[in-house]
Amino acid sequence: MIVIRAFIAIDLDPQVIDTICHTIDGLRPRIPGIRWISKANLHLTVKFLGNVEEAQIEPIGAALAAAFRPFPRFAINAKGLGVFPDLRRPRILWVGLTGNELARLATTVESALLPLGFAPEKRSFTPHLTIGRWRQFDRPPLTLEQELEHWQHYEFGRSTVDQVILFRSVLKPEGAVYTRLQTVTLKSGM
Repeated sequence: MIVIRAFIAIDLDPQVIDTICHTIDGLRPRIPGIRWISKANLHLTVKFLGNVEEAQIEPIGAALAAAFRPFPRFAINAKGLGVFPDLRRPRILWVGLTGNELARLATTVESALLPLGFAPEKRSFTPHLTIGRWRQFDRPPLTLEQELEHWQHYEFGRSTVDQVILFRSVLKPEGAVYTRLQTVTLKSGM
């Protein structure tokens, strides 16, 4: 039995990713202790599936294709920086994502995969783009709060969501490598 580590995600427009990467370059010296996410791995994870049997990949793809056949393309905005879980114990640095259809997209993914045995997420869907993870559980830099305030309203750009992607994730010492397994194109007519 072959097992694949998989997740469902959407990509952002290249110009938005470039703007975020330029910001990351400026943040590197000011926010120490972070393992920054590579440009190739910046995406919005809609649902992490974990380890799935290779035989499940085709049914997952078919369920997504059926669920998203009537789903229209839509726009999202990347805006501001924040941390999870909080400023006292930050673990993840993120860019916020907003868009009217994001919650419905997440619900559609959950509904499509429920008959295949994937339990719904217990946490509410908080659309974000992880740009870095703290390596250690040290205290955050004293300037972190000021950095977040400085970037709170910064607009990184707008993206058109026109695909939902099933990815394979292979963990390597230098970082995860993602491969597209299936792409579902959303209908035009935003």
